[in-house]
Amino acid sequence: MVMVVFGARGNVGRSVAAGLHAAGHRIRATTRGPGTAGFPPGWDVVGADLSRPDTLAPVLAGADGVFLYAVPDGAQGFVEAAERAGVRRVVLLSSEAVTHDGAQDSPVARQHRVVEVALENSALDWTFLRAGLFAANARWCWQRSIRREDAVRLPYPDAHTAPVHEQDLATLAVAALTRPGHERRTYRVHGPESLPLTEQLRHLAEARGRAITVERVTPEQARAELATTMPPVAVEATMALWAAQDGVPAEASTIVEEVTGRPGRTFAEWARDHAADFL
Repeated sequence: MVMVVFGARGNVGRSVAAGLHAAGHRIRATTRGPGTAGFPPGWDVVGADLSRPDTLAPVLAGADGVFLYAVPDGAQGFVEAAERAGVRRVVLLSSEAVTHDGAQDSPVARQHRVVEVALENSALDWTFLRAGLFAANARWCWQRSIRREDAVRLPYPDAHTAPVHEQDLATLAVAALTRPGHERRTYRVHGPESLPLTEQLRHLAEARGRAITVERVTPEQARAELATTMPPVAVEATMALWAAQDGVPAEASTIVEEVTGRPGRTFAEWARDHAADFL
């Protein structure tokens, strides 16, 4: 089968494409820029831009399934192009933010919900992966200070999160694109365990083989430091999450094991997989 993967250079998209390719499917990876640099051999690379539906016909022609990320501008255009091309299955990497109280006031929730609604009103067989906190966000939050100083400054060291490994999201996407039973289903995806931030940093320290010092700072100081590596929306979302989960266990998930038969990957596994990023 021909599988189109949007965002194939990203953490999740690249893992989705690799999983589909390993399963014997033909991969059509999209890019908004010219050239095929960074893509493995054996993948077809086609120029396309989700915010410009007029670019989508060539990449969707003859495709059986699509892995999609949320681009609200052009969402309806994507649906119409996919229906015209005869696409059967679409997996959307969405966000659990759409389920929160006050979601209508959240830019992240609104962005993802626009695309969900367009798919819900279509003739396509869709699956939504409503992801919680990505384990990869540790790079945004901590990579610079760990690499420079072997240190992290936190406003809420005891805040709990349940980070999800990008490979688990990819495994769910591959299952939904290639196996029956996932049509018009929504999966809320977290990591398999709730951990305080200090415990996550302990796993990173063990994985990289060097200690990490944790310093407590004020929320204002933390916000200013996060702003050097993250966009404002992400800074505020991170600070709000940490404040709400200070000393409070986070929601964990068993959906990866339920769908794939394999337990979800722990943050310790993610830390070992990405230890080099913090050296």
